[in-house]
Amino acid sequence: MRKSFLFFSFLILCFSAKAQVELDEIVGAEKKHFLRVHKSKQGGAADNSNVIYQRLELKADPQINYIAGKVTTYFIPASVISTVEFDLKDSLRVDSVVYHNSVLSFFHTSDILRCNLSVAIPSLQTDSIAVYYQGVPDASGFGSFKQTVHDSNKPNVAPFNTPVIWTLSEPYGAKDWWPCKQNLSDKIDSMDILVTTPDSFTVASNGLLVEEIHNGNQKTFHWKHRYPIATYLICFAVTNYSVYNHYIPFNGDTLTMTNYVYPEHLAEAQSQNVAYTAFMQLFDTLFGNYGFSREKYGIAEFGWGGGMEHQTMTFQTGFGFELTAHELAHQWFGDKITCSSWSDIWLNEGFATYLAGLCYEHVAPQYWEVYKWQKRNAALAEPHGSVWCDDTTTVGRIFNSRLSYAKGAMVLHSLRYILGDDVFYRSLKNYQTDVNLAYSFASTSDLQHHFEAESRKDLSQFFQDWVYGKGFPSYQITWSQNFDNIITATVNQTQSDPSVSFFEMPLPLHLKNGTHDTTVIVPHHFSGESISFPISFLADSLIFDPQQFIIWDTTTTVVRQPAYDFSFFLYPNPVKDVLQMRLEATQGGKAEVKIYNTLGQLVLNNTQEFTAGRNIVALDVKNLLAGAYRITMNGAGKKVTSSFIKTN
Repeated sequence: MRKSFLFFSFLILCFSAKAQVELDEIVGAEKKHFLRVHKSKQGGAADNSNVIYQRLELKADPQINYIAGKVTTYFIPASVISTVEFDLKDSLRVDSVVYHNSVLSFFHTSDILRCNLSVAIPSLQTDSIAVYYQGVPDASGFGSFKQTVHDSNKPNVAPFNTPVIWTLSEPYGAKDWWPCKQNLSDKIDSMDILVTTPDSFTVASNGLLVEEIHNGNQKTFHWKHRYPIATYLICFAVTNYSVYNHYIPFNGDTLTMTNYVYPEHLAEAQSQNVAYTAFMQLFDTLFGNYGFSREKYGIAEFGWGGGMEHQTMTFQTGFGFELTAHELAHQWFGDKITCSSWSDIWLNEGFATYLAGLCYEHVAPQYWEVYKWQKRNAALAEPHGSVWCDDTTTVGRIFNSRLSYAKGAMVLHSLRYILGDDVFYRSLKNYQTDVNLAYSFASTSDLQHHFEAESRKDLSQFFQDWVYGKGFPSYQITWSQNFDNIITATVNQTQSDPSVSFFEMPLPLHLKNGTHDTTVIVPHHFSGESISFPISFLADSLIFDPQQFIIWDTTTTVVRQPAYDFSFFLYPNPVKDVLQMRLEATQGGKAEVKIYNTLGQLVLNNTQEFTAGRNIVALDVKNLLAGAYRITMNGAGKKVTSSFIKTN
């Protein structure tokens, strides 16, 4: 027992350190550290039309921090419009705006490009406009548009320090490098992305690579994407990539997985193919088909400390188990269905974090319990804060690893526990195939609707407490077991944040002794509630939530109390040789034990010491004659009487 405990403790410490580093890397890749204290905002361009197609024709040389290009946007106005607006950083120079072969006047200020149309466009009429621009994107330092070099861990392996450009637009960075509608209300129906670069480099982007066009010492990579896509999920990266394909089988079909990796890391990347296959097949089984199967899934190596779930082309800094699973999971939760506001970011990040945990549960189950322990402890690191993001102006709050990631994941695990696996996974498949949400945007209320529709339960209180509410509970449990094996547990609850007066949650209580155990799920409706239920054996301990179904503070206590102030229970009865006396008392002391036969004659008299709580006293009765006997015990100021039958 000691050896096993020490090994498990060592495993927890090793895995916890590794998992926290990996989670921190994931979070770090999806937020801008320079914006943690900077108040930013989503796009400011007028959202008065539906963008149905964009064509990006870009020039990017990874040796130079510069971009130039033409972006053509096809749109359908919701009403009559006389101006078209785009989000675009002022640091980029607009050379011209062209509409029907005519150059338009425009204003470019406060990161808004306002194009004045020569004639008004009627509502519901498809039209297009092209913007020519160039410049040095803002030096954000951690994303949006980054020109740098390979950070090779193998400096003796050539090539190293090779230049690279990569983009990372989440949440507010798309306008740093191209004119767009930076919002979470209008997905672009389809795209073509053409990037021209020196011919010694390769470009990775969304969708399918349909053409490579050679022109002297330049090469244009033409990527085509024919699924709706949120602006922040559009990307490209360019360097001297090594490219290889891996094929993932699905029930008679095959998905192409295309990998773009730094040449110095090619062997390491290729060794991860088995993990990719297992993760993809698991998600396909649990949540429905991969949503972009007509194109591909790709991974491109880039220079940030984690990953970014660009649609059909994840950018990753390495190939770790949890990082790879997390970013792949986003293709279902974040890409196919995207949060409709940054307040609902947990619909992306909480899900991706939990799905990485499901990969441990199904693919590497030895780490599943440790994973839950680590994520729950991460959620408990501070006593306040809600899963639902209440400040979308601070990017550090949006991508808070404790709330949007760890607590969001454990809230999903609690919901799975409440609903059961069948209902939980059917609800999420329905959510994924909802025609109003698939390839569009969803809010927390949309998710709640699907869980309620499938379970036929009102989950308003659960979502109010655990998603919108702040903090978490701790429990103070006292319990006893009487001589009829009835367990009585009194459960008090305190909350870490006053926003929630009480977390209503069914509680898993695990009772056991050396040979028997059982788990009982009990309702908990108010603090101080007393709950009673029978079990079939005498328990020596109660363990609260051993499978880590719910979020609770580690200050939670479980204390056993005697079921009686001073009483005892005899067994076996009838008895042949040794009579066992189960004595319970609130205080310790000494008791006088006397046994009388049917004639009232004293046949046994001794003194027994006992402690507070449960005591087992053995009485040797083998020399007594067969018959009925009365036994009395005087102690703790009380006299208790019982009877037994002696057999030969």
